[in-house]
Amino acid sequence: MSMTLDWLAWGTVVAGGAVTLAIRASFIMLPPGTRVPELLQRCLKYVAAAVLPALIVPDVLFRELAPGAAINTYRVIALLVASLVAWRTKSVVGTLVAGMGTLWLLKWSGL
Repeated sequence: MSMTLDWLAWGTVVAGGAVTLAIRASFIMLPPGTRVPELLQRCLKYVAAAVLPALIVPDVLFRELAPGAAINTYRVIALLVASLVAWRTKSVVGTLVAGMGTLWLLKWSGL
């Protein structure tokens, strides 16, 4: 890589970090009494629901793939079981136990 491309890459990383820091700090560093617009408050309610699947889906589908496999079937089955338990019980602990228990059982059984 040439020296110019190295500096460009590092500049991009630093600029991205600065923008991310500014966005996150803006909510913390707002002067007292500053009101967040109503539209923004309503939109922020859905951030967690939008980010969580983006973090979970790649890990469930593509982690620890068997040779020649397109997706990790054990993890998909465990996700479906955990989703069913979460929907029916609304219990975080029950969901974790059901999902991890299913995953471990499938790995142990080797089906």
